[in-house]
Amino acid sequence: MRLFSQLYQKILDWAQSKYALYWLAFISFVESFILPYPPPDVLLAPMALKRANKAYQFALLCTVFSVLGGVVGYYIGAFLLDIIKPLLLKLHYIDELQIIQGWFAQYGIWIIIIAGFSPIPYKIFTIGAGVANMAFLPFIGISLLARGARFFLVAFFIKKFGSACDIWLKKYIDYLGYVLIIIIGLGVLYVKFY
Repeated sequence: MRLFSQLYQKILDWAQSKYALYWLAFISFVESFILPYPPPDVLLAPMALKRANKAYQFALLCTVFSVLGGVVGYYIGAFLLDIIKPLLLKLHYIDELQIIQGWFAQYGIWIIIIAGFSPIPYKIFTIGAGVANMAFLPFIGISLLARGARFFLVAFFIKKFGSACDIWLKKYIDYLGYVLIIIIGLGVLYVKFY
């Protein structure tokens, strides 16, 4: 069954749509504060692959809208935590938020660099920054640096190795997809029983 190959091809086709830029901006924005939501890389990579000459423009769009969404997350954490707490409990994010508050106390602004660049859900850290009352302007500056580094790095690699990445993904995407499902399943079992 070639489920992931078909999905990959649909995303590539969708990346060429006239609405792709709007969707990229929207996904970048809401991913920074809505739980759960896929990262913008899911659309950034195929868009950069299909239109390599605009890869850095797409990365800039992701960066700006991701940080704007981060501002929303920050204000949610600062002013609306009591309202969203039931949702955080339901999605099992409340423990992570408490851990992140401890990290903010211990590491300060450095935690935003890690969250903005890594695959760790940035949304938890934007909300956590608001809860922890992190200084707002450093939050914005570090978010711009970290998110920009992540998205521009994706654009750089896609631009540099684009056709090779595309060929490799078309060949192995199904295997990667099923391996990812198995890893997620094992992770869920581990958390549930240990």
